[in-house]
Amino acid sequence: MTSRTARRRVLRVTVPAGPDDQAAADARADLLAVEEPLEIRVGGQPLAVTMRTPGHDIDLAAGFLATEGVIASAADLTQITMCDGNVADVTLAPGVTLPMERLQRNFITTSACGVCGKDSIDAIRVRARYDVSADQVRVAPAVLAALPDRLREAQRVFASTGGLHAAGIFTAAGNLVVLREDVGRHNAVDKVIGWALREGRLPLTGCVLLVSGRASFELTQKALMAGLPLLAAVSAPSSLAAELAGESGMTLVGFLRGSSMNVYTGAERLDIEQLPVVRQSADEPAGPQEPESQSLAAGQSLMGDQSLTADQGLAAGHLAR
Repeated sequence: MTSRTARRRVLRVTVPAGPDDQAAADARADLLAVEEPLEIRVGGQPLAVTMRTPGHDIDLAAGFLATEGVIASAADLTQITMCDGNVADVTLAPGVTLPMERLQRNFITTSACGVCGKDSIDAIRVRARYDVSADQVRVAPAVLAALPDRLREAQRVFASTGGLHAAGIFTAAGNLVVLREDVGRHNAVDKVIGWALREGRLPLTGCVLLVSGRASFELTQKALMAGLPLLAAVSAPSSLAAELAGESGMTLVGFLRGSSMNVYTGAERLDIEQLPVVRQSADEPAGPQEPESQSLAAGQSLMGDQSLTADQGLAAGHLAR
């Protein structure tokens, strides 16, 4: 199996922090997260290529097909074979066919967000096999607040490289069921969902999906296709993600850091009846606002947002007061 890390020589430069400090530069070895293409084939025919971190590639291929609505369970698969290090060839069960026109349209449109727009939300709701709005699970805010630390503790490759996203499925009590890492947050989600499919655990009723980055429309779509009632992210959701979650009955939590979080949809699943709620205008933002360029630089809301401290997030205007 291809390694998930690669060693590279770097020049580490340290600038003076004060007038009595000196600049320094020294060469050292550094570990990088490996990024390589994975081609997913169905019956020997190329279907898609995704840039991913090697590892759990069979889960990735299975999860990709599940979240695209091609398969519903492990019974729809005959086998998934790794032809070499970067090709997964899927054999579907007899009678299972690919909706090629829709799949090709989605893949050509964009490499990162699947489909977009109001019409796409309606299409996703129609394709979703599971009704997450009927899931009566309840989760304590304190349980949610503890999940990012549990996710980080289980991220072995991130600990050595600092360069991977993670997705984890947790029970409502906060127990980690499965975790996967990848350079692409969408791949990490496909890997955990693919694992659940192969283990016969779809739909993921009563479970929480936690992602280490942002909650995009694509990730919300994947959570819905897996029957997950609650999606939580350590960073921001997009407007379309919140719209899809709200219309499908999913609970969406963002900025899950430290002891605070923003609940965008489905607050009824959180045990918050005993908490005082400070009302503010619907048009008033949840926190102080900064110019976009300053906010992005300080908040590091892309790959580095996992390492953002609560104080830094407040300074960047990213956390609700």
